[in-house]
Amino acid sequence: MDLLNGTNTNALFVSSTQQQQQLEYMASNTLKSGIDLYQKKDYSGAAQAFKGALSMAPNSSFSKDAAKYLAMAQLNLGETGKAIEAYKTSIKLNPDLAEPHVDLAKLYFSEGRYKEAEIEYAAAVRIDPNSANHYSLGQAYLFQNRYTEAEAEFHEVRRMEPKSPYSAYGLGLAYSRQGRYEKAIDLFEEATRLDRDFHDAYAETGFAYADLGRMDDAEKIFEFLEKEAPDLADTLSRYMYKVDPPKLVFANSLSTFSYMMPRLTNVSDLDSYLENANASKTFTMIFQFDKEMDRVSVENPFNWKISRATGAGPGEAYNFGSTVASTEISITSFPDNVYWDEDSMTARVQFTIRQNDAADGTIDPSHIEFKFTGVDKYGLTMDPDKDQYTGFSKVY
Repeated sequence: MDLLNGTNTNALFVSSTQQQQQLEYMASNTLKSGIDLYQKKDYSGAAQAFKGALSMAPNSSFSKDAAKYLAMAQLNLGETGKAIEAYKTSIKLNPDLAEPHVDLAKLYFSEGRYKEAEIEYAAAVRIDPNSANHYSLGQAYLFQNRYTEAEAEFHEVRRMEPKSPYSAYGLGLAYSRQGRYEKAIDLFEEATRLDRDFHDAYAETGFAYADLGRMDDAEKIFEFLEKEAPDLADTLSRYMYKVDPPKLVFANSLSTFSYMMPRLTNVSDLDSYLENANASKTFTMIFQFDKEMDRVSVENPFNWKISRATGAGPGEAYNFGSTVASTEISITSFPDNVYWDEDSMTARVQFTIRQNDAADGTIDPSHIEFKFTGVDKYGLTMDPDKDQYTGFSKVY
């Protein structure tokens, strides 16, 4: 009886093994069919085939590939949630492999789900602590502003591969994000010495220069990238524009205030209407900015100041520094109105000049100072060296 039972058991085992082999064979063919459909961009049909391959032989040697291809097909179908589940299935079926964790981490990272990406990259590091996985984990920390942990991962990459440009690049990113731009530039330059074609490192060098206000150096990086990597050059150019403090460029000649006239100019010479005692006249100064400004900020009269120049340079002070005559009239400190033209990036500043009681008022138009203390569309304050204008000194 025992022999009979043993024979039956062996027969059942052989039958089961044959059935499993047959299922694996069928699953393999289904996987191949799915790949063909995927290459033909029939992602829906491919997804069904990959699902079939997984259900037939979930424990086969190619289940990892079936789950990975299934996720890729679902991503092409815009089914991100299902793709995540496919990667999780691959992880369950292949607990000793780092690759499914990396694939899932990459997907999380692309979705901006950095904490979840960190968890998967950390799992990949535990299974396979290679330099690529440490680097990726560092990136996940970096995007969560966890700079100490990011630096630790990049230092580990540096220990494992001292000549890798990526360790220097990663550390440079960590320093740059903390505002340590000089140190970051040193590291980015190290990365480009190790890899002359590391265009991302050149771009980051340019970003750091721009953040330091070293626009001439950033411009040199831009010119290099314009030939080597135009897309990165465009990104750098846009960043430079964004972080460069706004500046007054010049006063438009269409301004109605004669800002070039000399000291002791008769007020009536500005406009014949001012020949009358106590008469008032509205004048306009049109200022050109070098970038897009915040409309509300520009049109706020209290962000402007009109005054007599007090410059310390030769001839920069009102009336050239001489005693002001008793006939000199004053202009109100703030404009009456300001209008911003976003197309031409100009501000039209309107202010009033009033004749005195004796109708003999004088003024020094070239030393009337216009100063703007507002912000651009990105919230940046004015360049302190380019936020004032007089007819004599121009922009300063």
